[in-house]
Amino acid sequence: MSPFERKFGKYAIRNLSFVLVICYAVGYVVELLLPQLFWYMTLNPYAILHGQIWRLVTWIFIPPSEGNLFLTLLMLYFYCSLGTSLERTWGTWRYNVYLFGGMLFMIVGSFLLMAFSYLFMGDQIALIGAENYFMLCSVSFGTFYVNMSIFLAFAATFPEAQVLLMFIIPIKVKWLGIIYAVMLAFNFIQGPVNTKFAILASLANFIVFFLTSRNMMHLNPKQIHRRQEFKRDVRRNTGITKHKCAICGRTEVDSPNMQFRFCSKCDGNYEYCEEHLYTHTHIKRS
Repeated sequence: MSPFERKFGKYAIRNLSFVLVICYAVGYVVELLLPQLFWYMTLNPYAILHGQIWRLVTWIFIPPSEGNLFLTLLMLYFYCSLGTSLERTWGTWRYNVYLFGGMLFMIVGSFLLMAFSYLFMGDQIALIGAENYFMLCSVSFGTFYVNMSIFLAFAATFPEAQVLLMFIIPIKVKWLGIIYAVMLAFNFIQGPVNTKFAILASLANFIVFFLTSRNMMHLNPKQIHRRQEFKRDVRRNTGITKHKCAICGRTEVDSPNMQFRFCSKCDGNYEYCEEHLYTHTHIKRS
């Protein structure tokens, strides 16, 4: 457990992929009922610097794609399942850091695009106006690339996992990851400058993940899980803990977000986790 996780791990959001899907659902409703609000939700650095700071958050609500509702729901379910698998393997804290890091890179990328545009594309900005120019560029900085970074991370973590392409053809995730990498390279070469910055921003987060996790790439999910369990056992057996449940034996090392309380109805100093505090049999000295 890193010092940052030890200090801030309790603030990690569980089931973050499901939370993101809920945000997309809210965005779909807003887009259907109040489509004029769409341009007030995008990640537009020009508008942010002119007081519309809510855009730093609202762009996350914009769905990654539009079109057929059924296909969109399937796609969201697919990414939600990928994210859930990553969270179970990495842990809630690490998965939170990866997703929020990806969002931060996208925000930084949008502002770097703004600086680049003013330095090298001043004539084009003057032609159509800065407000209109950055409004059009903001469409590229959306949740599509954030979701695709989840897929890249999944492909790197579970390269041998199989999915059914078009519900029929079994294919390993690593090949889909390679196909996506080729598509990114093509879009980067052929796309406008705003697309290039958005792709670089999304890849930056994955590169950081790859460099910090390359020693785990060769392991399958069961091996990763066993390694994490082994580290927890070592910490439990060699470290000094403040709390320990009298029923299940869990400590704050096993579950950093778990709450522990003493029972006033038991005779003696017996401490329980939040799951057994109200369900245990009270210990009485007769």
